[in-house]
Amino acid sequence: MKVEMNLDNDSNNLVQAPTNGDSEKLSPSTLSSLLGSKDRDYLLCSTAAAAETDQVKISDLEGKVIGIYFSANWYPPCRNFNRVLIGVYEQLKSNGSNFEIVFVSSDEDLDAFNSYRENMPWLSIPFSDLETKKALNRKYDVESIPCLVILQPDNTKDDDTYYDGVELIYRYGVDAFPFTKEKLDELRREEKRKHDSQTVTNLLTNPERDYLLDQTITRKVPVDSLKGKTVGLYLSAQWCMPCVEFTPKLISIYQKIKQALQEKGGGEDFEIVFVSNDRDQSSFESYFGTMPWLALPFRDPTARTLAKYFDVQWIPCLIIIGPDGKTVTKQGRNLINLYQENAYPFTDAKVESLEKEMEEAAKSLPRSEYHAGHRHLLTLVSEGSGGGPFICCDCDEQGSGWAYQCLECGYEVHPRCIRAVTPQSSIEDR
Repeated sequence: MKVEMNLDNDSNNLVQAPTNGDSEKLSPSTLSSLLGSKDRDYLLCSTAAAAETDQVKISDLEGKVIGIYFSANWYPPCRNFNRVLIGVYEQLKSNGSNFEIVFVSSDEDLDAFNSYRENMPWLSIPFSDLETKKALNRKYDVESIPCLVILQPDNTKDDDTYYDGVELIYRYGVDAFPFTKEKLDELRREEKRKHDSQTVTNLLTNPERDYLLDQTITRKVPVDSLKGKTVGLYLSAQWCMPCVEFTPKLISIYQKIKQALQEKGGGEDFEIVFVSNDRDQSSFESYFGTMPWLALPFRDPTARTLAKYFDVQWIPCLIIIGPDGKTVTKQGRNLINLYQENAYPFTDAKVESLEKEMEEAAKSLPRSEYHAGHRHLLTLVSEGSGGGPFICCDCDEQGSGWAYQCLECGYEVHPRCIRAVTPQSSIEDR
């Protein structure tokens, strides 16, 4: 099983799971054949409910919206999503919503299954029932975890049957219930309306606050002072190692962009707002103390709103807002890694221009080189000739487009990172 998260941010790209033939109403017999076996007509209760009974009849799920949850304790994205899903599930249950989840484990052994299930308030397929778990994985063509397949109680429309529940939960939370096509269309329309009317002010303020903090943490800077500027929303945290590694690079690029704009004149400006995911106030203050820009106050509710609004599933994340208050790109971090300060103002037109420059520059590069520290010959490749997005083995930054690649072992470096040597020198430098 491939284990990866789908990070496609297109709100219209919600994945419909295969129906494997004609849809049928989720009757007791259908549910039993789907979730049970010839020797089992029950599901395991959550461990919290086990004091009363440790089993629930599968037939008791008739008439409910069901989420079949494929997950595993050993995979961090599953654990991260699990925490989010628990919050949504408990809120829906407290509201009396007709919703249930059935956990299908991909854990390595029974101890891992039991440990993971301790925190789950929903039902589970027994770990020992390998045939049912395999059948469910095949039926819903599960290629990545976590995966949440939503089943409607009246399963009669092919276009209203199964959706990628992980995407829906991350994007809409409890508002996604009952996960019908009509509800999702309504949410997408509302999402589009919000994006169309988006301004930097309504993004960064709330009824109780119309300011940001500067580096002193005590001085308040009006959010309206950002109007007309290009603004980067930097979602990051001190506990996150990729964040800690990226922040010094971003500081350097930020200062170079600010200096270039100041020298250019004309009133154009760039600012960054730190949106903290730190775990406590002292960590926030320590981390923010290294940054030369502005920040939302620690644990301000706007931070969570922004993460949900922009469908942020990974940090660090740099979202670029244009002078008109509209979103330019959610890939600011990648553009910084690829083009440094030249990425500003991060628009499609600028990126297209940089890509053309890269193509032109590649024409004068040697077709192959030996690189200090690597023994094999490196060949110049592009996305059209075997290349693609990569992490440079020399500077650990992201790369795209052209690269020098080892066709023997996959080693890749940016063209700018090549330190050309003779074949013998490359071996000695190792």
